[in-house]
Amino acid sequence: MTDLPKRTLGRTGLQVTMLGYGAMELRGAPRARPTTDEQAETILNAVLDAGINYIDTSIDYGVSEERIGRYISHRRSEYYLASKCGCVVGAATAPVGQISQHVYTRDNIIAGVEQSLLRMKTEYLDLVQFHISPSRRTLEENGSVEALMELKQSGKVRFIGMSGTLPHLMDHIAMGVFDVFQIPYSAMEREHEAAIAAASNAGAGIVIRGGAAKGAPPEGKQKGIQWERWQRAKLDDLLVDMTAMEFTLRFTFTNPDLDTTIVGTANPAHLHDNVAMLQKGPLPAELYAEAKRRLAEAGSKPAHA
Repeated sequence: MTDLPKRTLGRTGLQVTMLGYGAMELRGAPRARPTTDEQAETILNAVLDAGINYIDTSIDYGVSEERIGRYISHRRSEYYLASKCGCVVGAATAPVGQISQHVYTRDNIIAGVEQSLLRMKTEYLDLVQFHISPSRRTLEENGSVEALMELKQSGKVRFIGMSGTLPHLMDHIAMGVFDVFQIPYSAMEREHEAAIAAASNAGAGIVIRGGAAKGAPPEGKQKGIQWERWQRAKLDDLLVDMTAMEFTLRFTFTNPDLDTTIVGTANPAHLHDNVAMLQKGPLPAELYAEAKRRLAEAGSKPAHA
């Protein structure tokens, strides 16, 4: 097992590896590339063998939760387990390109957590996050936070969080009830940078998603806003011997407010590459500052919250 660098996940006190595993990759078809049970078993155990101790999943990630329960529940003491709530229990998988329906009533939240516990063969979830960034008004009208607090008091949930985005994210931070925020961020999409700092300053743990996937697009996918910004930023002379993926992931690791970033893969070789990038440490300060300057000129900069 590799001794990976860790950070304290805000006021939870949990010591999490700076690289976490995003189990959305294990949802399988039709929402993702087909992944066999054998592949899922291999990658989940490889994650733990590599020393990663933070796993993120969701009710609506297809068979992801069932696979976690089937293949690594016997190693439950080795990892912190985070899932989501608000996803409709029993709903059919949404078609590709569409977002699954979410309902934030007390009954649906409690039913979802109970289902996650059964699927993942565990007595508790370390973190349950509201999915798809519902508004403060939606949460208050449905008694949503109170439902999670009830589960927390019963010992089925240790901490509560928000998978949040602007425009609602600043309201979520102001509520002062969330232990952890999961927020999208990468070198090419820095719009949430100021909100990440605000959440961290408020004492919450910071989980970044998209820190690798939303970076420089790989061969064959060189289109869209990330690719346009990458081209405009003209970073090639800063990379030296780094690949675009290494730069992108290490840029995310360099954010001072990050506690962990979740990266998904079903390929053990990619997993080991990600671990190796983490072990190289943050980007040098001067390189990081210059990269941020060029990225801002290319349109990747913090949004006004």
